[in-house]
Amino acid sequence: MHVNTEAIVISALKYGEADLIVKAYTLESGLKTYMLRGILKSKKGKLKASLFQLLTQLDLVASHKNKGTLEYLKEAKVLHTYQTLHTNVVKASIVMFLAEVLKNAIREEEANKPLYEYLTAGLNWLDLHDSIANFHLLFLLKLTRYLGFQPDHSNRDFPYFNMLDGVFQEYKSNEYCIEGENVQILRQLLGINFDSLTSVKLTQVSRTNFLNMLILYYELHIEGFRKPKSLAVLNEIFS
Repeated sequence: MHVNTEAIVISALKYGEADLIVKAYTLESGLKTYMLRGILKSKKGKLKASLFQLLTQLDLVASHKNKGTLEYLKEAKVLHTYQTLHTNVVKASIVMFLAEVLKNAIREEEANKPLYEYLTAGLNWLDLHDSIANFHLLFLLKLTRYLGFQPDHSNRDFPYFNMLDGVFQEYKSNEYCIEGENVQILRQLLGINFDSLTSVKLTQVSRTNFLNMLILYYELHIEGFRKPKSLAVLNEIFS
């Protein structure tokens, strides 16, 4: 089946001497994996390796068998040109981290327009703004809505947050009930948008602790989710 779709590059892995295996989250078909043969050595082909930088937004023409196998990509062109996302060192580190999270978190091979639109809106915001120290925290928190385990906002004044059930509680009921500063930060971030991020003032230690909590929250709710290897790099960037 031939498909023309928007897509976001999730990963690009060198295979052999000249091939590239690209995972992309597509608007029309969800997560897809493409084998791009000879792209790393060919100078004449339509497809260039530079197109497949992490989280690049592309317009694709592809052939989808929809059998869970590697798909065939015919054409690709940049749909939205970023201004700073790949050239700013801090933003590039955030991009590497977010791409790794998305690779671990998104599994579905079916269209999810709200998720796709959330991803593109978030990336475009990051590209155009400078006050971004807490961006990844809010991005991951908001992403839980589209992945099916958004924290329940009700009873948000209760002192404990139960990460297993995603609810605020008056009492501690298991080892995954957290309290203290991480719960305060969670309350601050719930319900705000990216434009309000400057109102959230965090120290490097607080930011790191909250991010570690978010990663654990993902591990609890997504089977097989692995802690991103780029987490250490991100923490170093904001230290």
